[in-house]
Amino acid sequence: MPVAPQSAGRRERNKQEKLDRIIAAASELFAEHGIDEVTTQQIADKADIGTGTLFLYAKTKGELLLLVQNAKYAEALEQGRQDAETIPGVLDAVLAIVRPIVECNRTQIDNGRTYLREMVFGDPEEPRHSEALTIVAQTEQAIAAVLRRDERVTEGDAATLAHIVSAVTFLSTAASVNIALSVEEIVRDIRGQVDVLLPR
Repeated sequence: MPVAPQSAGRRERNKQEKLDRIIAAASELFAEHGIDEVTTQQIADKADIGTGTLFLYAKTKGELLLLVQNAKYAEALEQGRQDAETIPGVLDAVLAIVRPIVECNRTQIDNGRTYLREMVFGDPEEPRHSEALTIVAQTEQAIAAVLRRDERVTEGDAATLAHIVSAVTFLSTAASVNIALSVEEIVRDIRGQVDVLLPR
């Protein structure tokens, strides 16, 4: 028997409400305690759902972290894009895109490092990982667009350089040797590396 459109809509709203509660619960607990100190049971309890229901939305804590951080990463990228539009210099505009992403991943350092590790080494077919990789691709497209402001940079070179900037950002943000560095110090490190890449 076909499902009535109204009940299908209600079911979708209920699913979205549960997802929103899961994201809010995981976000709060991860921010307060860090991903390693939080259990899936604590997240389920805080979201007021069963653990079985939780696993329908995310099968691991890594996926839960992706669920939480992807939204923050997307917001950071949007902020960076907007900031870059008003900055004429190529290097400064690239860093305007990068800075909010670094800030996003340094809010809770262990969570940010785990997020980047999950993103890079996770299953790209899993929806949360796929979403993260899509945001990375969008970031690289935004950086490439800024790099193309310099007419000496071809479209192909801009894409390659943007990929390198992305890799530099990931490594600088996630590297163990940089754990104690501030956002400013990490951005300065990224700036020095990106500056060497740009045409002179």
